[in-house]
Amino acid sequence: MNEMYSGMSKGRKAIAGYIFDHVDDAVFMTAAELGVKAKTSESTVVRFAMYLGYEGYPEFQEALEEVVSAKFSKVDQTSERYKDSTDSEILASVMNADIANIQDTMQKMDYAAFQMAVDIILNARTLYVVGLRSCGPLADFLHFYLNMVRGNIVLVKTTSVSEMFEQMIRIDENDAIIGISFPRYSMRTLKCMEFANDRNAKVISITDSIHSPMNLYSSCNLLAQSKMTSIVDSLTAPLSLINALVVALCMRRPEEVKRDLQMLEDTWSNYQVYLSDEIDFASDGPILNYPLKKDNER
Repeated sequence: MNEMYSGMSKGRKAIAGYIFDHVDDAVFMTAAELGVKAKTSESTVVRFAMYLGYEGYPEFQEALEEVVSAKFSKVDQTSERYKDSTDSEILASVMNADIANIQDTMQKMDYAAFQMAVDIILNARTLYVVGLRSCGPLADFLHFYLNMVRGNIVLVKTTSVSEMFEQMIRIDENDAIIGISFPRYSMRTLKCMEFANDRNAKVISITDSIHSPMNLYSSCNLLAQSKMTSIVDSLTAPLSLINALVVALCMRRPEEVKRDLQMLEDTWSNYQVYLSDEIDFASDGPILNYPLKKDNER
């Protein structure tokens, strides 16, 4: 489905999209039930299975069962791998796996694509960032720091595809989008990237593999390893890649970033956004870092 998605008809894309987002439910559905959920017909679902190379829907359903079984087998793999390990050994093993992911990402990094991503981010009129499910924190983190480097950043964040399109309705060739997705890939993120590509916007993907469907519509692919034998995929390397992007952007605009950060510091100080380190709740002094009014001024 990943490889053939771009050539699918609208109805087939609807079926693939539902399966991507609800595979745990789809595996138990008949062709008719899946057709209802995907807002298409039973015959379209059957033809979809044959389009993918299966003899019919039952064979396709068996393949879905294998996908779901493989997901749940990760729990067994984790239990087997760590069954005799102490907590400290688990900590060391997981951290070593994260280190290996970062090293693998560095070795396979396309530095020309990284530089292109920095250029696109700096030159876009409006920059959209989308990352859902477990990638939501990565999108939040990137959005937060991009706001310190440049303006006009839109974090596309909702559970509804239609609402996502509403947030992106004005995107065009002057804009860019960064789509973040790792297995299991988010069809909603992919649809946002497809929409941006159709509107001739620049598309950057942050994903795990050249075979990722996120690369179908992107002109700039940043790959970061996320392997871990566990129910939890490692997002350490993707976060490190995002950190590198932010630092590279700051180095391109050091004076602007310094000015904006100073403006933020002044604002935080003037409006007491953060409590200062000098606060002593046991003393009779002011709670916040500003003088109390004198009695005769009250």
